[in-house]
Amino acid sequence: MADKTRYSDEELEEFRQIIIEKMALAKRDYEQMMRVLMNQDSNDVDDTSPTYKALEEGSATQSKEELISMAARQQKFIQGLKAALVRIENKTYGIDRITGELIPKERLRAVPHATLSVQSKMNQKK
Repeated sequence: MADKTRYSDEELEEFRQIIIEKMALAKRDYEQMMRVLMNQDSNDVDDTSPTYKALEEGSATQSKEELISMAARQQKFIQGLKAALVRIENKTYGIDRITGELIPKERLRAVPHATLSVQSKMNQKK
């Protein structure tokens, strides 16, 4: 059998469903992080306890910075998933952008926005 140069429409549809599910979860998590950052879900004592606030400010700042970093990563992940959906539409999804070979299905199921096989990624890091 000759090597495949792209995934079939049925396979692409399977990946589309995986990506849509992951994107829904990622968007939910991102929105939750943003609500926390904007204190929309808070029953906090920020405005009623200045002493408590002064003691906790350093910890809160660190937590907020970590949350901002996590939200930025989540946003990047969502963008990667959106780009993967575009590649599915173009029927270029699952093709290693360095070698032009198909990325194994197992990798795409685990990392649906991948544009490199594990081998290409390792070679790129060297």
